[in-house]
Amino acid sequence: MKTLPDFLKKEKYKKIKFKISKTQHLLIRATINGIKGDFILDTGASNSCIGFESVALFLVQAEDSKTLASGAGATGMQTQTASNNTLQLGSWKDIDFDLVIFDLSHVNEALIQHKSKPVHGIIGADVLLKGKAIIDYCNKYLYLQ
Repeated sequence: MKTLPDFLKKEKYKKIKFKISKTQHLLIRATINGIKGDFILDTGASNSCIGFESVALFLVQAEDSKTLASGAGATGMQTQTASNNTLQLGSWKDIDFDLVIFDLSHVNEALIQHKSKPVHGIIGADVLLKGKAIIDYCNKYLYLQ
């Protein structure tokens, strides 16, 4: 009998390691436009995003957006967007990646209060759907096709 990792490898899935923080968040390393950062892997976030303070770091071209963001106790937050970026998680790559940019300070303040490291952003359901994600919580692997 084949194992799940063997089956997923045969189906051309890429295996990406993640960690679980003290706050029970899934933490993953991602590379945007060639620059590495720390992200929360969030199945409940509709879009992947970075904080305003990370725009220059990840070399994104921010554009104003009329969309207001909400999540984790905050609503009506101003956003920007950035199109045509590259995203890499392990060996999985998306070369036409769109990002939402908004104020992540409330997320990072909560992480710091719980003695966890702040993050640059969130990898959301947009990536998980595009990559046909399978999350192996027990072994701490994300699989993307």
